[in-house]
Amino acid sequence: MTAPQQYYDDGMIQLDREAITLRRYHFPSGTSKVIPLRSIRGYTATPLNWMHRYRLWGSSDLRRWLPLDIRRPLKSTLITLDVDGRWRPAFTPADPERFVAGLDELLT
Repeated sequence: MTAPQQYYDDGMIQLDREAITLRRYHFPSGTSKVIPLRSIRGYTATPLNWMHRYRLWGSSDLRRWLPLDIRRPLKSTLITLDVDGRWRPAFTPADPERFVAGLDELLT
């Protein structure tokens, strides 16, 4: 069995034909969260605001959960996934345009 083709990988976020992997997601263990594409109902891409820019790990608004990312203050776009459950995974890709293009292709 071969590994799925990777559409995006910046070291923190990986997108392939099966799932999105968010590295350093779980607190305090820092383990990854794998979100199957079939469980994603949609997503939003918004400019990174002050409330999330300096949140290096966890939640700023009790709706989203952000994985550990010490480079988040230098990034521009917040992606929030619409999935079942209380928490919506949110993250900041290093190249948001490339990530969104790959995700759009896979979700259609």
